[in-house]
Amino acid sequence: MIDMLIARKAFADYVKNYDIQNDKIKLKVEHIERVSQIAKKLSMKLNLNEDDITLAELIGLLHDIGRFEQIKKFNTFNDRKSVNHGELGVQVLFNQKDGIIRNFIKDTQYDEIIRKAIINHNKDALDIPKDLTKQELLHTKIVRDSDKTDILYILTYAEKETVWEKDDLSDDFISDEIYKDFMEKGRIDYGKKKSSVDSLIGHFAYIFDFNFPDTIQYIKEQNYIEKIYNRFEFHDPKTKKQYEKIYEKVLKYMETI
Repeated sequence: MIDMLIARKAFADYVKNYDIQNDKIKLKVEHIERVSQIAKKLSMKLNLNEDDITLAELIGLLHDIGRFEQIKKFNTFNDRKSVNHGELGVQVLFNQKDGIIRNFIKDTQYDEIIRKAIINHNKDALDIPKDLTKQELLHTKIVRDSDKTDILYILTYAEKETVWEKDDLSDDFISDEIYKDFMEKGRIDYGKKKSSVDSLIGHFAYIFDFNFPDTIQYIKEQNYIEKIYNRFEFHDPKTKKQYEKIYEKVLKYMETI
């Protein structure tokens, strides 16, 4: 049995160990709370049973638990500059010596689902193992959609310095390999990123990685893509044109859903 009141209290107690005045910490606390609710609502739309709905809500609450140590130690959201936050989250929760998963849920029957969903929530879709059980894959898909939905929301309003670690992207360039991959495959290789705007393009690529039509429909209703697009302008004519083409590709795809 999952008691979300206990889980939320455990989360609040855990967060007290970190500086809530830090903009990155504050952003993550708010993000986690929203993702938990998005996962719950998405699970309800999928007509899942009560246990799976609550499990999805719990996984949403725990999916970014590794971010707090990441920010404390490295002061960045960039996994490539620091540590894989999904893997770190699994260590925080399930480390044999001092793992804290039992603070959130006493029952052990969902441990593998929680573990698999968290460790895979931030992976490239092509890197997700093929041997997940049906329920492990379902909850991985739910938390991935919920996480990306809220990240797109964050990008519509959050201070650029907090997200990108620079307050102006207008002089950035889109890497040729990133642009080619996006236009040809609808995805990017994150290892090829060379600029903040390359990361921004990676967020536009989320649209091609959503698992449920309800997710894209919600994003269309909220107009997230247009809002994000309009927040950025680039000085370089080539980058400006590429950015426009990327936006058009995303809109065209969304019209098919």
